[in-house]
Amino acid sequence: MKFLLVSRIDNRDALAFCEKIHALLTAEGCEVLFDRDTAASLGRKGAPPGGAAADAVIVVGGDGTILRTIQQMDRPLPLLGVNWGEVGFLADLEPDEALAFIRTLPGGFGVEERMRISLKKDTKHLGTALNEALIVTTRPAKMLRFSIIIDGVVAEQFRADGLLVSTPTGSTAYAMSAGGPIVDPRVQGFLLVPLAPYLLSSRPHLIDSTRRLEIRLESAKPANLVIDGQQTAGLGTSSTIEVCRSDKPALFVDVKRNFFEKVDRKLRKL
Repeated sequence: MKFLLVSRIDNRDALAFCEKIHALLTAEGCEVLFDRDTAASLGRKGAPPGGAAADAVIVVGGDGTILRTIQQMDRPLPLLGVNWGEVGFLADLEPDEALAFIRTLPGGFGVEERMRISLKKDTKHLGTALNEALIVTTRPAKMLRFSIIIDGVVAEQFRADGLLVSTPTGSTAYAMSAGGPIVDPRVQGFLLVPLAPYLLSSRPHLIDSTRRLEIRLESAKPANLVIDGQQTAGLGTSSTIEVCRSDKPALFVDVKRNFFEKVDRKLRKL
């Protein structure tokens, strides 16, 4: 088997752990590569995450490192996260249990799909998000006006500091901090969470992903779209954004752990 290793590069302990994984898998007869940034930090040769024809990617880092790695992939590859951050909802393993599990990977592993959302403006592709897309004003302390259109019908209109369009996977990220519910990642839906809405009646919505969802921005203030905290696109003052389920879901190595048990364990760290 062939594996690609990615580490957060601002932490020497994470880089050292990545080298331990390299030694373990190499001893098992696997071909193991480092991504370019990790390799440069270790004084080795590396490969880009998007161009590596690997069977799986192992990421040592927090959710930001995992999201950035997924954004860099041209073709989704199964990913296994080892938490070297704060809470790390996207990382299924802690360092003290990771090596024992990784040793089993050459014998084969299951894969879990996670829904992503694709965003368009006037047929132009803006990006794909695993966690969430955030629409927020470029001017602090200013509100935006939104219309939510479902299957061609205006379902709600409201003013708020911003709007989160989250996947079920992202429901434990920014959306949870903003008051949204925790959603089972097996659910195929769009979670809309207004940020500090002007009216208390503007509540989170969970919408089936087979519906046509459009978000109309109607404001005199310019706004930005931020995708997974990694990419930013300007929306101007008036835009209609189409949200749909991506035909390329993210892939994660299945560690055979119940989602709700993992959430309970992670939340106890907060």
